[in-house]
Amino acid sequence: MTNGESMGDLFPDLNGPESPIISGVAHDRSETQVSLRAVPDRPGVAAQLFTILAEGGINIDMIVQAGAATGTVDISFTLPSAQADQVVPMLDDSRGQLGFRSVDINPEVGKVTLVGVGMKTHSGITATFFRALSDRHINVLMISTSEIRISALVPIQDLDEAVRAIHTAFHLDADQVEAVVYGGTGR
Repeated sequence: MTNGESMGDLFPDLNGPESPIISGVAHDRSETQVSLRAVPDRPGVAAQLFTILAEGGINIDMIVQAGAATGTVDISFTLPSAQADQVVPMLDDSRGQLGFRSVDINPEVGKVTLVGVGMKTHSGITATFFRALSDRHINVLMISTSEIRISALVPIQDLDEAVRAIHTAFHLDADQVEAVVYGGTGR
């Protein structure tokens, strides 16, 4: 190495995380979306709701709360479809305590998820994910993210197309996988 060159200059693959940006795409057909409409917008209501569901053994996945200028919010969440029949009576029994106006149950949904450790250090991943869905005219019903994951709830009839669109957008559907070999490093 000369003239101030570093190992990263000689071997550019050493400059970033060793993990691929995107690891893969997953999907789940066994989700149901529940939406409580016109829930009073006050501290503790979400805690009450999710405590009632937890005590009933309901597993929650995605959660979205949308506020309104009327002093109420809508709270939507997903749960395993196998538990959907259990949740309706629980919600009906707690309507007075929680104060919501109505409940909608949508079993016709599926979740598509993009996973990758490199997502937290590379910009544009989220834009590419949603552009892939938009280009195929797939409506997104809910969104959930973390540092290494983006999930979108979509209509069940669009789930397979959503998976294909995201695979294509991130070049995960290549016929041949290329390997990266790090010579002499033991990796």
